[in-house]
Amino acid sequence: MTVIPQVPDPATGLPIGPLVDRAEPARPPEPRVLDGSYCRLEPLDPDHHGDDLFAASTPVDAARQFLYLPTDPPAARADFDRWLDQASHAPDQRFWVVIDRATGRVEGRQAFMRIDPPNQSIEIGNVYWGPDMARSRVSTEALFLFARHAFDELGYRRFEWKCNALNGPSCRAAERFGFKFEGIFRRAAILKGRSRDTAWYSMIDDEWPLIRSAFEAWLAPTNFDAAGTQLLRLDEVRAQLNQPS
Repeated sequence: MTVIPQVPDPATGLPIGPLVDRAEPARPPEPRVLDGSYCRLEPLDPDHHGDDLFAASTPVDAARQFLYLPTDPPAARADFDRWLDQASHAPDQRFWVVIDRATGRVEGRQAFMRIDPPNQSIEIGNVYWGPDMARSRVSTEALFLFARHAFDELGYRRFEWKCNALNGPSCRAAERFGFKFEGIFRRAAILKGRSRDTAWYSMIDDEWPLIRSAFEAWLAPTNFDAAGTQLLRLDEVRAQLNQPS
């Protein structure tokens, strides 16, 4: 059961939330490159990234890859160019592309959304990780770079992940990354004409130091053998670091 932090209100004695040590607004994300060991995140530039991102967005199983996303897979380059224009000018989302440092190719994209600086809350969403980066060190580091940027550089207290409650791989990914499940928002949206229940996940600043250390340890070259196979899973690393000393 979740324990909600509280203190007594001096005037009434009723429980209220504790004062926030740093109450000034967090910073909105700005377009800048986020560098990692396995990937580089660059702010979406339709002219520079369009060709590679289109190729990554049109695999043979595109219908499956886009099933739970708010958009359909691009049927033609003209459709994709319209999406690129909309995404690069979206007032409430900030898109980055994910570049695999080993190949130099754009393999996916992700966005900051629900950006709420006064309440220090931000979400990673509209995530499309193409088949060449999904379930790899590249995708794990892409998530880590966003989380580190949000917590350590922009000053957010809460980092969110949401997905269709029927999207099993996305739910499992959230838990693997260290997000905590908060519940199901029933009939939260109508997506592509169908009812969507939304699963909510979050990590908060108090949890971030352990989660950050686990990411750093898991991403270290020493956690992989010569074939690139992980020696310890991310949840195993987190559990080891969480052992009482």
